[in-house]
Formats: sequence, structure tokens, C-alpha cells
Amino acid sequence: IGILGQRHLHYLKRHRKTVYASLLTSGKLNAYLADVDRQAEAMFERSVQQIAASEGITEQLKAVDQLKCVSRMNNVRNRAMEIVNTELIFA
Repeated sequence: IGILGQRHLHYLKRHRKTVYASLLTSGKLNAYLADVDRQAEAMFERSVQQIAASEGITEQLKAVDQLKCVSRMNNVRNRAMEIVNTELIFA
């Protein structure tokens, strides 16, 4: 279970106690968290690619102005993580 699965586990423990207890007692918690983690990673990668493409962040920009490219990619990654958190981790 990666960091995103652990975030979801923390969310379940705090805000969805009955779901957490049900998964824990049925023995399905680890498989569930691994699946959520896998889905979240895939969603994050897709979101980063889509946002970067829509904003025109390319290898050419990286070659011309690395600092600007890194800054923009950090912004893209932060927005993609916010999307994943909203739609999957804390839902």
C-alpha cells in the first residue's frame, strides 16, 4: 500500500468508521487499499499528462527554459493531486 492508499486508510478511520470496521473484520481492507492506491496512481498519471498537454508543456519548453518548465510541472502535479484527492482519496 502506497502513500495514497495510506491517506485513504486515514480518511476511512476518521470519517467512515463503519466502512473501515466492515473491511477490517471481513479481511478485505488490504486488498481494498491496494486497489484504491493503484487507481489513484493511474488517475494521477493520466491527469498530469492531460493537464500538461493542454497547457503546452513540452520537451521543447524544457530545453529552452528548464526553470519555467519545472515550475509549471510542479503546478500541474499539485493540481492533479488535488483532483485525485477530491475524487478518490477523500470521497
